[in-house]
Amino acid sequence: MIALSLAEIAEVVGGQTHDIPDPSVQVTGPVVRDSREVGPGCLFVAFVGERVDGHDFAQAAVEAGAAAVLGSRPVGVPAIVVDDVQAALGALARHVVSRLGATLVALTGSAGKTSTKDLIAQVLRRKAPTVFTPGSLNNEIGLPLTALSATEDTRFLVLEMGARGIGHIRYLTELTPPKVGVVLNVGSAHIGEFGGREQIAQAKGELVESLPSSDAGGIAVLNADDPYVRAMASRTKAKVILFGESDEADVRAENVRLTDSGQPAFRLHTPSGASDVTMRLYGEHHVSNALAAAAVAHELGMSADEIAVALSEAGSLSRWRMEVTERPDGVTIVNDAYNANPESMKAALRALAAMGRGRRTWAVLGKMAELGDEALAEHDAVGRLAVRLNVSKLVAVGGREASWLQLGAYNEGSWGEESVHVSDAQAAIDLLRSELRPGDVVLVKASRSVGLESVAQALLETGTEGEVAAR
Repeated sequence: MIALSLAEIAEVVGGQTHDIPDPSVQVTGPVVRDSREVGPGCLFVAFVGERVDGHDFAQAAVEAGAAAVLGSRPVGVPAIVVDDVQAALGALARHVVSRLGATLVALTGSAGKTSTKDLIAQVLRRKAPTVFTPGSLNNEIGLPLTALSATEDTRFLVLEMGARGIGHIRYLTELTPPKVGVVLNVGSAHIGEFGGREQIAQAKGELVESLPSSDAGGIAVLNADDPYVRAMASRTKAKVILFGESDEADVRAENVRLTDSGQPAFRLHTPSGASDVTMRLYGEHHVSNALAAAAVAHELGMSADEIAVALSEAGSLSRWRMEVTERPDGVTIVNDAYNANPESMKAALRALAAMGRGRRTWAVLGKMAELGDEALAEHDAVGRLAVRLNVSKLVAVGGREASWLQLGAYNEGSWGEESVHVSDAQAAIDLLRSELRPGDVVLVKASRSVGLESVAQALLETGTEGEVAAR
């Protein structure tokens, strides 16, 4: 964080100082909510959670070097006490962002946010110091914490914004007002909470509504291939840049193909030139993510050649998102278990099919959460797609939703042992350990709440003959 005194922070957040002998002491380190991450000069934020009260760790945080605690009650160590810790954290982020000389890039979408955010950050940091959201910390707590990790040297701040209802993104943009806003897509993720795609589009479009006008440097980067997103051009005063495979896109891909290993390659076209890209990531769905990143980078002054090199060298920065690992016995594990929605599930299955050409393929799939009344139809559709893509075996893991996955496969023509429904992750592990053969490709994917990453981890730890795999 940029250096601020405890007195300044107290004024910004409207708090009272307690047990602070010298209010001129500066916070020079990051702002953290986990006492295990505290270092010299930090500000420790104490939240009261359902199971843990951060105030209980206040003394340990100060002993580890924290300059003070931001909390809702005195704790016997230097503290700034406020009525609402979350609101205070947001106010502090808003103040710090207003003092930064950085260009703030925000993005949202139903699928691909984290992967695209990671791509944007990897491209932009070739141009100047860049700070970006770690993992998927894209809510009213994670977003300000990311913003507060920026320093005086930061030139680009890339923030992922999530939403579970109307007004959520509007609130986040008030905390960290963006200059560049990217909307990737409007899909089925959280459709049960929103009530329909129109409502999702309304919520996602709050990002472009927040942007400054084109005269003030505002830039809206929109997916030309998604009609809901493209329609958002009428909701912003910012300059509109379209990306996609459409001929009307300002930044587009031509000659899209997959390598033998399932990695996308294409010809990148920008308003100032064209260049070839071969990505290290897996799956054709990353082409759209790459085009979004390219559109942002182009508008911020990078050439087509610079962007193409950066995209070709970019990797996955976030865990359990199409992590591809080959075991010593030749079995390939694709761990995409961080989360799942209908769009990302289908994209992962297509990537599996591309990677598994000439090899046996396994799709170990579980529940997609928060689909509401669409849940049965969407799980059925995924099961059917697995059959259409000739996935060798579908392993549906869990309860009711898993049975819908298998039912879809069955109704599409999956007979005999081509699909199986197992009760839990351990049953899936036992099945795979007994049946995997060298050369097989295994995709593991479900919503985060299912915890299917345990399947991928277990398969990586033990080979088909029970030997421990080298790491």
